[in-house]
Amino acid sequence: MAQNGKTPDKKDPVIKVRGLVNAFGDKLVHDHVDLDLCRGEVLGVVGGSGSGKSVLLRTIIGLNRPREGEIEVFGKKTAFAESARMRPLEMRWGVLFQDGALFSSQTVAENIQVPLREYTGMSEALMNEIAAVKLAMVGLPPDTALKYPSELSGGMRKRAGLARALALDPELLFLDEPTSGLDPISANQFDELIKQLQKSLGLTVFMVTHDLDSLRAVCDRIAVLVNKKITTGTIEELRKDPDPWIHDYFSGVRGRAALAAAS
Repeated sequence: MAQNGKTPDKKDPVIKVRGLVNAFGDKLVHDHVDLDLCRGEVLGVVGGSGSGKSVLLRTIIGLNRPREGEIEVFGKKTAFAESARMRPLEMRWGVLFQDGALFSSQTVAENIQVPLREYTGMSEALMNEIAAVKLAMVGLPPDTALKYPSELSGGMRKRAGLARALALDPELLFLDEPTSGLDPISANQFDELIKQLQKSLGLTVFMVTHDLDSLRAVCDRIAVLVNKKITTGTIEELRKDPDPWIHDYFSGVRGRAALAAAS
């Protein structure tokens, strides 16, 4: 049973990665990686520095072209797709980049409206309404709409970025280090927000993180990038993995502390 109360349908992968190879010059990042993400599942992606966590995310959404391999999202190939073929898929997912990646010259409301302007022909009035709804959805007060990113705390910027990611009512949500830089209380609150949104909206979530507490609180399954390959499993399964890095990550001092705190 999944931690969020759902049992993902293993026959219904939203994301399917097969034989993925990513390299930059002579540096090999991913060596024939396979990965599935099933509908309704929350998958956490972890790995050491330079293991290619964010590269994997960017490759799946088409921002990085792989050397080899196939990627399917909602049954459509994305690895080498032209931008015109990607647009219908891009309307079905939302992305929260690190620190929110908000446009500094635009208000929060204008930031949330960016995908609406890009993909729809909505009226200004309707976009303003949607921005207000999304702000409320992520727990930000109405007056946040007229503020600029520089006027927000780190946690508020994350929430504003999440509101933008949800602007088109996506089925699939990509999160890149969503709790990075947040204090423990804010990080816990953000984890709770993700859990609530995933449950209420029926989202499928691909979450890059290094936060053990987030993994335990939010994720159904973990994908570990190590030695240019991927190992997947639940936290309990990964704690028994013989690989030294995986063992140290999940069964080391911090891993045991996270386990004890969740018990």
